[in-house]
Amino acid sequence: MPIEVGIWKLGNTIDRMQFSPMPSEGQLEDIIADDISILDPALLLVGRQVPTAYGKFIDLLAMDGDGKLVVIELKRDRTPREVVAQLLDYASWIRQLGDEDIASIFDAYQRKYSPENTGVSLDEAFCQRFGVTDMPETLNEGHELVIVASELDDSTERIVNYLSDEYGAAINAVFFRFFRDGENKYLSRVWLIDPGEAEVKMVERRGDEPWNGEYYVSFGEGERRRWADAMKHGYIAAGGGLWYSNTLHQLEPGDRIWANVPGRGYVGVGRVLAKAKPITEFILPDASGQERPIKEVVADTPLTEKPEDELEYYVRVDWIKTVPLDQAIKEKGFFGNQNSVAKPKARKWVHTIERLKKRFEIPN
Repeated sequence: MPIEVGIWKLGNTIDRMQFSPMPSEGQLEDIIADDISILDPALLLVGRQVPTAYGKFIDLLAMDGDGKLVVIELKRDRTPREVVAQLLDYASWIRQLGDEDIASIFDAYQRKYSPENTGVSLDEAFCQRFGVTDMPETLNEGHELVIVASELDDSTERIVNYLSDEYGAAINAVFFRFFRDGENKYLSRVWLIDPGEAEVKMVERRGDEPWNGEYYVSFGEGERRRWADAMKHGYIAAGGGLWYSNTLHQLEPGDRIWANVPGRGYVGVGRVLAKAKPITEFILPDASGQERPIKEVVADTPLTEKPEDELEYYVRVDWIKTVPLDQAIKEKGFFGNQNSVAKPKARKWVHTIERLKKRFEIPN
């Protein structure tokens, strides 16, 4: 059944807001290009109308925090078969791109669509976007394909679901609707496959190792989220949007986590003490051992005057072993992921854990 979205305005009466067709899906491309976070807050736009070696043009090309490329293609007036075939053709091309090719694509994008930022390198843009000090050692170790449409039909849904379910293909579709309420305009977004579920399907179908029960944690070091505080007081944190904080809720007391600061390296291993809580409810022991709100224990914590879905969330941790940020452990071949919490099944994760056990001197 095709996806349909409705929005109702609640007041003295319940009124359905009227759907207004977009003038064109080209306008939708402009909107996404202006603010890629509308599609996914964890992406950096690196190219637009990117010419391929086969004489075609990729609508939008993005990169995630792991250095994977994301091909974003507007459905426009093409048939489902045409748009999926086009995406697969693009995938066969981008999988061959090296780091220098991607940097060249980004430079061309800056010159044409963002001339005021000409001179900003891909490295600089990446580090600023994801709050890290270094890019991944290797880019384009994987890629994802996304169909963007103002409406989705049965055929497109069937094809995308089949490729994802049967082959673990990293393909998804996102559906936007445009609404008006007087002078106000609204844009809604619905994914065909939940992005987290899509990633699980992909790794399961790749034939990777069974999950070893060890959780990966990405700790995004920032002005108001510092590893030194987390190490001292025993916690991990993530926030700024549901995409970042939702995965923290996977963690249960007793789970073992391995914390990585993107761009720096692994800094700690510990056991979860309690489930995730928002900053407004999170308490820690102070120097005397008395439990107090985190804002009374840690200086310069994130703001609390935000919508609930943008709040910082925390998980109490009993650290088994930690190192300061300047001693973070980083080796070629280590696992990395942009999710705040992940249950990796990649073979690289097994290797990472074994190496970290030795470096942290953790017994099996």
